[in-house]
Amino acid sequence: MLRYLPFLLIIALTIYTFIDCLNTPEEEVKHLPKVVWVIIILLFSIVGPVVWLFAGKKRAAVGGGGFGGGRARRAQWVAPDDNPEFLKSLRDEQDEQDEKRDRDEKRDKD
Repeated sequence: MLRYLPFLLIIALTIYTFIDCLNTPEEEVKHLPKVVWVIIILLFSIVGPVVWLFAGKKRAAVGGGGFGGGRARRAQWVAPDDNPEFLKSLRDEQDEQDEKRDRDEKRDKD
C-alpha cells in the first residue's frame, strides 16, 4: 500500500490544481491563458501542478505581508446578520408590525 502513496499524492495534486485552475477567474491567472495552464497541469504530472501553485495565479498576502497563498476577501457581506441595512429593515418591519398591532388593539378597545 505504501508504494502507491506517491502516485496517489501526484494524482491528488493534479486534481486539486486542475480544479483550482478551472475555478480561478481569468483576470487572476498570471503569465499564460487559462487554457494553456490546464494543458500544462494535465500533461506534466508533477511539474505542471507545482508551477501552477507558485506562478499561475495572483495570490493575496496573508497577515499584511510576507509570503502567503490565501485568497483575497470579497467586499460583500458574509451573512445577513452582519449587514446593517438588512438589520435596519428587520427593525423597521418589526416597528410596523408593532404599530399595526397597537392600532388594532386600540380599535378593539373603542
